[in-house]
Amino acid sequence: MRYDDSSPPTPRVAAALRATAPRRPVLAAVVLASVCLTAAGCGGDGGPAPGQAQPLSGGSAASASSSPTSAASKSPSPPASPSASVKPPKPLPKGPLTGMTVVVDPGHNPRNRDRTGEINRQVDIGTGHKECDTTGTATNSGYAEARFTLDVSRRLRTLLEAEGAKVVLTQDDDRPFGPCVDERARIGNEAHADAVVSVHADGSAVGNRGFHVILPAAVRGGAADTAEIVAPSRDLGERIAGKFVRITGSAPSNYIGGNTGLDTRKDLGGLNLSTVPKVFVECGNMRDPKDAALLMSADWRQKAALGIAEGISSYLKR
Repeated sequence: MRYDDSSPPTPRVAAALRATAPRRPVLAAVVLASVCLTAAGCGGDGGPAPGQAQPLSGGSAASASSSPTSAASKSPSPPASPSASVKPPKPLPKGPLTGMTVVVDPGHNPRNRDRTGEINRQVDIGTGHKECDTTGTATNSGYAEARFTLDVSRRLRTLLEAEGAKVVLTQDDDRPFGPCVDERARIGNEAHADAVVSVHADGSAVGNRGFHVILPAAVRGGAADTAEIVAPSRDLGERIAGKFVRITGSAPSNYIGGNTGLDTRKDLGGLNLSTVPKVFVECGNMRDPKDAALLMSADWRQKAALGIAEGISSYLKR
């Protein structure tokens, strides 16, 4: 049976895909020859549920690049005007996603652990209050979820930009903490994003394996009203789930979502407060040794980014 990329896989189909499906690029762009990808890196906003870039064939390469530094002048000189020191953004290539905006939300922040007072502050998520953010989880060897999510998000940005999309990251290891979950939602809303994807990895029990995509539930309360985004977000999530299976070879979660790879939640501020289609992708379980080995592999992280990118592209080109 041919697998339908637009709908979540069944366990039997997922197994067959992992054994037989060829690796084929759907994103047809040519990725830039070299990109700086730092080794970087849960459930949702605050834990488990009450439960460079390279060719698009799925291989991996990461090359480091250094930023230029300015030498101090030995003689006095007039200060340069701000415009003289700021380079305009490099034009995006023309592609099938030209004119579209994608917000990529790397879950947590590597510096959150140093700012517990700020991230523990309660924020309004419409249906109640929740912590501003959390530190996220980590593998038993100490590889932090925040590093994982940042690495995958940067790879994802490169792939989407190669297709012509404008990509906005909610954080790029450039903030002292956060942003808070309400601000993460606001960034997507204010960008008028065509799609928003929040990248995470779960922290569940050993033996719990696989990925799942979290979809927004129908929620209305305070500033939260997801009525307009529930259906398109499900479409986005289903497409990502299908591509993720095909490209990574990972199975849908065996502990959340009934083997569909999909889970619907109403307790996440990042989804509740969104006014644009948005999903969370829990790429695997960092606390299971077998899943952790995948999450710590640069090759696998490139496949994860490619699976998410192809799901987003499929949704935007529908």
